Amino acid sequence: MAQWPEFAFHLTTVIYHLMPWLINVKAGFGFLELEMRKRVVQHNAALKRAGVLVHYEEVARKLGLNPQPLLRKVGLTSQMLSAPANMIPMDSTVALLDLTSQASGCNTVGLMMAEARELADFGPISLLLVQQPSMRGVLYTVLQYRHMLNESLGLYIEDAGKTTFIREEIVTAYQGNSCQSSDMAVGVLMLLFRAVLGSQWRPQSVHFTHEAPQDLQIHKRLFKCPLQFESDFNGVVCLSADLDKPNMQADAAMAKYAQSFMDALPKPGHNSVVLDVRRSVYLLLPMGRASIDQVASGLGMNARTLQRRLDEAGVSFKFVLNDVRCELAQRYIDNTSYPMGRVAELLGYSNLSSFTRWFTARFHRAPSSMRI
Repeated sequence: MAQWPEFAFHLTTVIYHLMPWLINVKAGFGFLELEMRKRVVQHNAALKRAGVLVHYEEVARKLGLNPQPLLRKVGLTSQMLSAPANMIPMDSTVALLDLTSQASGCNTVGLMMAEARELADFGPISLLLVQQPSMRGVLYTVLQYRHMLNESLGLYIEDAGKTTFIREEIVTAYQGNSCQSSDMAVGVLMLLFRAVLGSQWRPQSVHFTHEAPQDLQIHKRLFKCPLQFESDFNGVVCLSADLDKPNMQADAAMAKYAQSFMDALPKPGHNSVVLDVRRSVYLLLPMGRASIDQVASGLGMNARTLQRRLDEAGVSFKFVLNDVRCELAQRYIDNTSYPMGRVAELLGYSNLSSFTRWFTARFHRAPSSMRI
Protein backbone atom coordinates (compact mmCIF):
# COMPACT_ATOMS: atom_id res chain seq x y z
CA MET A 1 0.00 0.00 0.00
CA ALA A 2 2.97 2.32 0.66
CA GLN A 3 4.00 1.96 -2.96
CA TRP A 4 0.56 3.08 -4.24
CA PRO A 5 1.32 6.87 -4.46
CA GLU A 6 4.46 6.13 -6.47
CA PHE A 7 2.55 3.73 -8.77
CA ALA A 8 -0.25 6.26 -9.22
CA PHE A 9 2.31 8.95 -10.08
CA HIS A 10 3.89 6.76 -12.78
CA LEU A 11 0.48 5.75 -14.16
CA THR A 12 -0.55 9.41 -14.37
CA THR A 13 2.71 10.25 -16.13
CA VAL A 14 2.18 7.46 -18.69
CA ILE A 15 -1.40 8.58 -19.40
CA TYR A 16 -0.21 12.19 -19.71
CA HIS A 17 2.33 11.23 -22.34
CA LEU A 18 -0.07 8.89 -24.14
CA MET A 19 -2.94 11.40 -24.25
CA PRO A 20 -1.85 13.21 -27.45
CA TRP A 21 -1.39 9.84 -29.14
CA LEU A 22 -4.82 8.65 -28.00
CA ILE A 23 -6.43 11.87 -29.23
CA ASN A 24 -4.68 11.45 -32.57
CA VAL A 25 -5.86 7.85 -32.83
CA LYS A 26 -9.43 8.90 -32.09
CA ALA A 27 -9.15 11.76 -34.56
CA GLY A 28 -7.67 9.34 -37.07
CA PHE A 29 -10.63 7.00 -36.77
CA GLY A 30 -12.95 9.98 -37.14
CA PHE A 31 -11.04 11.11 -40.22
CA LEU A 32 -11.21 7.62 -41.75
CA GLU A 33 -14.94 7.44 -41.13
CA LEU A 34 -15.42 10.91 -42.64
CA GLU A 35 -13.37 9.95 -45.70
CA MET A 36 -15.34 6.73 -46.13
CA ARG A 37 -18.59 8.67 -45.80
CA LYS A 38 -17.37 11.08 -48.50
CA ARG A 39 -16.72 8.13 -50.78
CA VAL A 40 -20.19 6.71 -50.14
CA VAL A 41 -21.78 10.09 -50.95
CA GLN A 42 -19.60 10.42 -54.04
CA HIS A 43 -20.64 7.00 -55.31
CA ASN A 44 -24.24 7.80 -54.38
CA ALA A 45 -24.36 10.80 -56.76
CA ALA A 46 -27.16 9.15 -58.72
CA LEU A 47 -28.62 10.69 -61.86
CA LYS A 48 -32.04 10.54 -63.44
CA ARG A 49 -33.68 11.72 -66.63
CA ALA A 50 -34.82 15.32 -66.57
CA GLY A 51 -38.05 13.96 -68.08
CA VAL A 52 -39.14 13.05 -64.55
CA LEU A 53 -39.64 16.79 -63.94
CA VAL A 54 -41.15 17.64 -67.31
CA HIS A 55 -44.45 18.63 -65.64
CA TYR A 56 -42.88 20.25 -62.57
CA GLU A 57 -43.43 23.89 -63.52
CA GLU A 58 -47.06 23.18 -64.39
CA VAL A 59 -47.63 21.47 -61.02
CA ALA A 60 -45.83 24.27 -59.11
CA ARG A 61 -47.98 26.97 -60.73
CA LYS A 62 -51.08 24.92 -59.99
CA LEU A 63 -50.05 25.14 -56.33
CA GLY A 64 -49.67 28.92 -56.62
CA LEU A 65 -45.85 28.89 -56.67
CA ASN A 66 -43.26 30.50 -58.90
CA PRO A 67 -41.09 27.51 -59.90
CA GLN A 68 -37.98 29.48 -60.85
CA PRO A 69 -36.67 30.35 -57.32
CA LEU A 70 -37.23 26.77 -56.19
CA LEU A 71 -35.38 25.37 -59.19
CA ARG A 72 -32.47 27.73 -58.60
CA LYS A 73 -32.33 26.77 -54.94
CA VAL A 74 -31.52 23.15 -55.87
CA GLY A 75 -29.20 24.02 -58.75
CA LEU A 76 -31.64 23.37 -61.61
CA THR A 77 -33.03 25.60 -64.38
CA SER A 78 -35.94 25.51 -66.80
CA GLN A 79 -33.45 25.01 -69.61
CA MET A 80 -32.10 21.85 -67.97
CA LEU A 81 -35.63 20.45 -67.76
CA SER A 82 -36.50 21.39 -71.34
CA ALA A 83 -34.43 18.47 -72.67
CA PRO A 84 -36.01 15.35 -71.11
CA ALA A 85 -33.02 13.16 -72.01
CA ASN A 86 -30.67 15.28 -69.87
CA MET A 87 -29.42 13.49 -66.77
CA ILE A 88 -29.77 15.58 -63.59
CA PRO A 89 -28.75 14.85 -59.97
CA MET A 90 -31.32 12.77 -58.14
CA ASP A 91 -30.62 14.61 -54.89
CA SER A 92 -31.68 17.88 -56.56
CA THR A 93 -34.96 16.29 -57.63
CA VAL A 94 -35.67 14.96 -54.13
CA ALA A 95 -34.85 18.35 -52.60
CA LEU A 96 -37.01 20.18 -55.15
CA LEU A 97 -40.12 18.13 -54.38
CA ASP A 98 -39.55 18.48 -50.63
CA LEU A 99 -39.09 22.26 -50.85
CA THR A 100 -42.16 22.54 -53.08
CA SER A 101 -44.21 20.61 -50.53
CA GLN A 102 -43.00 22.89 -47.73
CA ALA A 103 -43.57 26.10 -49.69
CA SER A 104 -47.07 25.13 -50.78
CA GLY A 105 -48.20 23.30 -47.66
CA CYS A 106 -49.26 20.45 -49.96
CA ASN A 107 -48.12 16.99 -48.92
CA THR A 108 -49.22 15.27 -52.13
CA VAL A 109 -46.80 16.98 -54.54
CA GLY A 110 -45.21 13.65 -55.48
CA LEU A 111 -48.53 12.12 -56.45
CA MET A 112 -49.49 15.24 -58.40
CA MET A 113 -46.26 14.81 -60.37
CA ALA A 114 -47.01 11.13 -60.97
CA GLU A 115 -50.57 11.83 -62.06
CA ALA A 116 -49.33 14.38 -64.63
CA ARG A 117 -46.86 11.94 -66.21
CA GLU A 118 -47.38 10.00 -69.41
CA LEU A 119 -45.62 6.89 -70.63
CA ALA A 120 -43.89 8.94 -73.36
CA ASP A 121 -42.13 10.91 -70.60
CA PHE A 122 -39.94 7.84 -70.06
CA GLY A 123 -38.27 8.54 -73.39
CA PRO A 124 -37.13 5.86 -75.86
CA ILE A 125 -37.43 3.09 -73.29
CA SER A 126 -41.23 3.51 -73.35
CA LEU A 127 -41.16 1.77 -76.78
CA LEU A 128 -39.49 -1.23 -75.19
CA LEU A 129 -41.67 -1.30 -72.07
CA VAL A 130 -44.99 -1.55 -73.90
CA GLN A 131 -43.68 -4.48 -75.97
CA GLN A 132 -42.81 -6.68 -72.99
CA PRO A 133 -44.79 -9.96 -72.80
CA SER A 134 -45.97 -9.29 -69.24
CA MET A 135 -45.85 -6.77 -66.42
CA ARG A 136 -43.08 -8.81 -64.81
CA GLY A 137 -41.09 -8.29 -68.00
CA VAL A 138 -41.72 -4.54 -67.73
CA LEU A 139 -40.33 -4.42 -64.18
CA TYR A 140 -37.21 -6.39 -65.10
CA THR A 141 -36.69 -4.12 -68.10
CA VAL A 142 -36.85 -1.09 -65.78
CA LEU A 143 -34.15 -2.71 -63.64
CA GLN A 144 -32.03 -3.56 -66.67
CA TYR A 145 -32.12 0.00 -68.00
CA ARG A 146 -32.30 1.79 -64.65
CA HIS A 147 -29.10 3.70 -65.55
CA MET A 148 -31.09 5.46 -68.30
CA LEU A 149 -34.09 6.26 -66.10
CA ASN A 150 -33.26 6.73 -62.44
CA GLU A 151 -30.07 5.38 -60.90
CA SER A 152 -31.39 5.90 -57.37
CA LEU A 153 -34.43 3.63 -57.79
CA GLY A 154 -34.38 0.49 -55.68
CA LEU A 155 -36.90 -2.13 -56.81
CA TYR A 156 -37.45 -5.55 -55.22
CA ILE A 157 -40.01 -8.10 -56.41
CA GLU A 158 -41.00 -10.76 -53.88
CA ASP A 159 -43.45 -13.55 -54.72
CA ALA A 160 -45.34 -14.96 -51.73
CA GLY A 161 -47.75 -17.62 -52.93
CA LYS A 162 -50.48 -16.02 -55.01
CA THR A 163 -49.40 -12.53 -53.95
CA THR A 164 -46.43 -10.41 -55.04
CA PHE A 165 -44.85 -7.55 -53.08
CA ILE A 166 -43.15 -4.85 -55.15
CA ARG A 167 -40.99 -2.71 -52.88
CA GLU A 168 -39.54 0.62 -53.97
CA GLU A 169 -36.94 2.88 -52.40
CA ILE A 170 -35.38 6.14 -53.51
CA VAL A 171 -31.75 6.05 -52.37
CA THR A 172 -30.56 9.61 -51.85
CA ALA A 173 -27.98 11.56 -49.88
CA TYR A 174 -30.50 14.39 -49.37
CA GLN A 175 -30.86 15.00 -45.64
CA GLY A 176 -34.44 16.29 -45.74
CA ASN A 177 -37.74 14.50 -46.25
CA SER A 178 -37.79 12.24 -49.31
CA CYS A 179 -41.38 11.00 -49.03
CA GLN A 180 -42.59 13.13 -51.98
CA SER A 181 -40.10 11.40 -54.26
CA SER A 182 -41.06 7.99 -52.86
CA ASP A 183 -44.74 8.78 -53.44
CA MET A 184 -43.99 9.81 -57.02
CA ALA A 185 -42.16 6.51 -57.61
CA VAL A 186 -45.18 4.54 -56.36
CA GLY A 187 -47.52 6.64 -58.51
CA VAL A 188 -45.35 6.08 -61.60
CA LEU A 189 -45.40 2.34 -60.89
CA MET A 190 -49.18 2.49 -61.21
CA LEU A 191 -48.78 4.26 -64.57
CA LEU A 192 -46.66 1.35 -65.82
CA PHE A 193 -49.12 -1.27 -64.57
CA ARG A 194 -52.06 0.39 -66.27
CA ALA A 195 -50.15 0.93 -69.52
CA VAL A 196 -49.84 -2.87 -69.74
CA LEU A 197 -52.91 -4.20 -67.90
CA GLY A 198 -55.43 -1.47 -68.76
CA SER A 199 -56.69 1.67 -67.04
CA GLN A 200 -59.12 -0.27 -64.84
CA TRP A 201 -56.46 -2.46 -63.22
CA ARG A 202 -56.22 -2.26 -59.44
CA PRO A 203 -53.63 -3.69 -57.02
CA GLN A 204 -54.51 -5.49 -53.82
CA SER A 205 -53.09 -2.60 -51.80
CA VAL A 206 -50.64 0.30 -51.98
CA HIS A 207 -48.17 0.99 -49.14
CA PHE A 208 -46.45 4.11 -47.81
CA THR A 209 -43.98 4.40 -44.95
CA HIS A 210 -45.24 7.86 -43.95
CA GLU A 211 -48.41 8.70 -42.05
CA ALA A 212 -51.68 9.35 -43.87
CA PRO A 213 -52.23 12.92 -45.11
CA GLN A 214 -55.48 14.63 -44.18
CA ASP A 215 -56.65 14.83 -47.80
CA LEU A 216 -56.75 11.46 -49.58
CA GLN A 217 -58.57 12.55 -52.74
CA ILE A 218 -55.62 12.10 -55.07
CA HIS A 219 -54.71 8.75 -53.47
CA LYS A 220 -58.20 7.41 -54.04
CA ARG A 221 -58.33 8.77 -57.58
CA LEU A 222 -54.93 7.41 -58.55
CA PHE A 223 -54.87 4.01 -56.85
CA LYS A 224 -58.53 2.98 -56.38
CA CYS A 225 -57.60 0.30 -53.82
CA PRO A 226 -56.95 -0.12 -50.08
CA LEU A 227 -54.18 2.16 -48.82
CA GLN A 228 -51.75 1.22 -46.06
CA PHE A 229 -49.90 4.11 -44.39
CA GLU A 230 -47.09 3.83 -41.83
CA SER A 231 -46.15 0.57 -43.53
CA ASP A 232 -42.64 -0.87 -43.41
CA PHE A 233 -42.21 -0.34 -47.17
CA ASN A 234 -43.23 1.85 -50.10
CA GLY A 235 -44.78 -0.03 -52.97
CA VAL A 236 -47.58 -2.19 -54.28
CA VAL A 237 -49.07 -5.58 -53.42
CA CYS A 238 -50.76 -7.36 -56.32
CA LEU A 239 -51.79 -10.81 -57.49
CA SER A 240 -48.87 -12.79 -58.90
CA ALA A 241 -51.13 -13.80 -61.79
CA ASP A 242 -51.45 -10.14 -62.77
CA LEU A 243 -47.67 -9.85 -63.12
CA ASP A 244 -47.62 -12.80 -65.51
CA LYS A 245 -50.79 -11.98 -67.43
CA PRO A 246 -49.97 -11.79 -71.18
CA ASN A 247 -49.61 -8.28 -72.57
CA MET A 248 -51.98 -8.27 -75.54
CA GLN A 249 -50.13 -5.26 -77.06
CA ALA A 250 -46.76 -7.01 -77.07
CA ASP A 251 -45.02 -7.72 -80.36
CA ALA A 252 -41.84 -9.84 -80.13
CA ALA A 253 -40.36 -8.36 -83.32
CA MET A 254 -40.98 -4.81 -82.13
CA ALA A 255 -39.53 -5.65 -78.70
CA LYS A 256 -36.35 -6.96 -80.35
CA TYR A 257 -36.05 -3.83 -82.48
CA ALA A 258 -36.67 -1.54 -79.47
CA GLN A 259 -34.07 -3.38 -77.40
CA SER A 260 -31.47 -3.07 -80.17
CA PHE A 261 -32.21 0.65 -80.31
CA MET A 262 -31.84 1.02 -76.53
CA ASP A 263 -28.57 -0.92 -76.46
CA ALA A 264 -27.15 1.33 -79.17
CA LEU A 265 -27.75 4.49 -77.11
CA PRO A 266 -24.86 5.98 -75.11
CA LYS A 267 -25.02 4.99 -71.45
CA PRO A 268 -25.18 8.07 -69.22
CA GLY A 269 -24.11 8.21 -65.61
CA HIS A 270 -21.80 5.64 -64.07
CA ASN A 271 -22.00 2.14 -62.71
CA SER A 272 -21.25 2.24 -58.99
CA VAL A 273 -21.12 -0.91 -56.93
CA VAL A 274 -21.53 1.26 -53.81
CA LEU A 275 -24.83 2.62 -55.10
CA ASP A 276 -25.93 -0.89 -56.11
CA VAL A 277 -25.22 -2.13 -52.58
CA ARG A 278 -26.98 0.85 -50.98
CA ARG A 279 -30.10 0.22 -53.06
CA SER A 280 -30.08 -3.45 -52.08
CA VAL A 281 -29.55 -2.75 -48.36
CA TYR A 282 -32.37 -0.18 -48.34
CA LEU A 283 -34.75 -2.83 -49.65
CA LEU A 284 -33.46 -5.90 -47.81
CA LEU A 285 -32.72 -4.49 -44.33
CA PRO A 286 -36.39 -4.11 -43.25
CA MET A 287 -36.93 -7.71 -44.44
CA GLY A 288 -34.07 -9.02 -42.29
CA ARG A 289 -32.06 -10.09 -45.35
CA ALA A 290 -29.32 -7.47 -45.65
CA SER A 291 -26.37 -9.86 -45.33
CA ILE A 292 -23.43 -9.61 -47.71
CA ASP A 293 -24.37 -13.01 -49.15
CA GLN A 294 -27.95 -11.94 -49.89
CA VAL A 295 -26.88 -8.61 -51.36
CA ALA A 296 -24.18 -10.24 -53.49
CA SER A 297 -26.59 -12.88 -54.75
CA GLY A 298 -29.08 -10.19 -55.76
CA LEU A 299 -26.32 -8.43 -57.70
CA GLY A 300 -25.31 -11.61 -59.50
CA MET A 301 -21.97 -12.25 -57.79
CA ASN A 302 -20.55 -14.01 -54.74
CA ALA A 303 -19.73 -12.33 -51.44
CA ARG A 304 -15.95 -12.42 -52.02
CA THR A 305 -16.29 -10.65 -55.38
CA LEU A 306 -18.61 -8.03 -53.91
CA GLN A 307 -16.23 -7.29 -51.03
CA ARG A 308 -13.31 -7.01 -53.45
CA ARG A 309 -15.22 -4.51 -55.60
CA LEU A 310 -16.17 -2.50 -52.51
CA ASP A 311 -12.53 -2.53 -51.40
CA GLU A 312 -11.59 -1.11 -54.80
CA ALA A 313 -14.16 1.66 -54.24
CA GLY A 314 -12.62 2.44 -50.83
CA VAL A 315 -15.49 1.31 -48.59
CA SER A 316 -16.55 -1.83 -46.75
CA PHE A 317 -19.87 -3.65 -46.76
CA LYS A 318 -20.21 -3.08 -43.02
CA PHE A 319 -19.78 0.66 -43.47
CA VAL A 320 -22.43 0.86 -46.22
CA LEU A 321 -24.78 -1.26 -44.09
CA ASN A 322 -24.34 1.02 -41.07
CA ASP A 323 -24.67 4.13 -43.21
CA VAL A 324 -28.05 2.97 -44.53
CA ARG A 325 -29.04 1.78 -41.06
CA CYS A 326 -28.40 5.28 -39.68
CA GLU A 327 -30.60 6.87 -42.35
CA LEU A 328 -33.43 4.37 -41.87
CA ALA A 329 -33.16 4.61 -38.06
CA GLN A 330 -33.99 8.30 -38.19
CA ARG A 331 -36.91 7.66 -40.55
CA TYR A 332 -38.37 4.87 -38.41
CA ILE A 333 -37.90 6.69 -35.10
CA ASP A 334 -39.67 9.74 -36.54
CA ASN A 335 -42.64 7.46 -37.19
CA THR A 336 -44.08 7.37 -33.66
CA SER A 337 -46.55 4.63 -34.59
CA TYR A 338 -43.62 2.19 -34.57
CA PRO A 339 -42.78 0.82 -31.10
CA MET A 340 -39.01 0.82 -30.48
CA GLY A 341 -39.03 -2.97 -30.67
CA ARG A 342 -40.42 -2.74 -34.20
CA VAL A 343 -37.78 -0.14 -35.13
CA ALA A 344 -35.08 -2.53 -33.90
CA GLU A 345 -36.54 -5.36 -35.96
CA LEU A 346 -36.74 -3.25 -39.14
CA LEU A 347 -33.08 -2.32 -38.70
CA GLY A 348 -31.97 -5.93 -38.44
CA TYR A 349 -31.74 -6.40 -34.66
CA SER A 350 -33.32 -9.37 -32.94
CA ASN A 351 -33.77 -7.50 -29.65
CA LEU A 352 -34.18 -3.94 -28.44
CA SER A 353 -31.09 -3.92 -26.20
CA SER A 354 -28.74 -4.67 -29.13
CA PHE A 355 -30.32 -1.91 -31.18
CA THR A 356 -30.09 0.54 -28.25
CA ARG A 357 -26.38 -0.20 -27.79
CA TRP A 358 -25.69 0.34 -31.50
CA PHE A 359 -27.76 3.53 -31.65
CA THR A 360 -26.19 5.02 -28.50
CA ALA A 361 -22.67 4.28 -29.78
CA ARG A 362 -23.53 5.86 -33.12
CA PHE A 363 -25.52 8.92 -32.05
CA HIS A 364 -24.34 9.35 -28.41
CA ARG A 365 -27.90 9.28 -27.13
CA ALA A 366 -30.59 6.69 -26.50
CA PRO A 367 -33.12 6.15 -29.32
CA SER A 368 -36.00 6.86 -26.94
CA SER A 369 -34.63 10.39 -26.36
CA MET A 370 -35.26 11.17 -30.03
CA ARG A 371 -39.00 11.05 -29.37
CA ILE A 372 -39.06 13.34 -26.35
